[in-house]
Amino acid sequence: MFERTRETVNAYKARDPAARSAFEILMVYPGPRAERAYRRAHFLWTRGHTLLARMISEHAKRRTGIEIHPGATIGRRLVIDHGSGIVIGETAVIGDDVLLYQGVTLGGTGKEHGKRHPTVGNNVLIGAGAKLLGPFTVGDNSRVAAGAVVLSAVPPDSTAVGVPARVVRIAGERVPYADNVDQVSVTDPVKAELCALRARVDELTQMLKSQKGEE
Repeated sequence: MFERTRETVNAYKARDPAARSAFEILMVYPGPRAERAYRRAHFLWTRGHTLLARMISEHAKRRTGIEIHPGATIGRRLVIDHGSGIVIGETAVIGDDVLLYQGVTLGGTGKEHGKRHPTVGNNVLIGAGAKLLGPFTVGDNSRVAAGAVVLSAVPPDSTAVGVPARVVRIAGERVPYADNVDQVSVTDPVKAELCALRARVDELTQMLKSQKGEE
């Protein structure tokens, strides 16, 4: 337990420039408080004490603004920055070294049973207000931009942006878990395609002008 707490504090220090001390992180930050409540609730949930587990998670939600279902599976060194409005569903799975910003939803798409929430790999960043809806996987070392709505799988080492989200592969480049925490400086594939189309139109226009000049 103490080793896990130490890892969490160090992860917050590495990823949040506003973090000043371990005491501040543990006593003030809503993320670690919500995660500690989740760990207790998850322990009870896996042993069949579902009502008590839900009571703990609902109490934590009212105190922190972060809703984590006790049935979810969460790895080590999770960092929740700000945290208000975060929702993590029952069958969601979160790997190690994941960073979530405020307003993130790991939700389902309806009333289906079984696995219905996303699986988030290791070393993933999910920007503010992003919505991941459905039983797909976000691969290791990927990023989901702020405000994105993701409805299908995101390959490893990729970036998903837009509504609905589209994937931009970062070819062979790993996203470092402690250094690259920029949730907005990501490539917009729609903008890139429009720029390419505009350049092609300009090229064709020049060709037509040249042909008319020769005639």
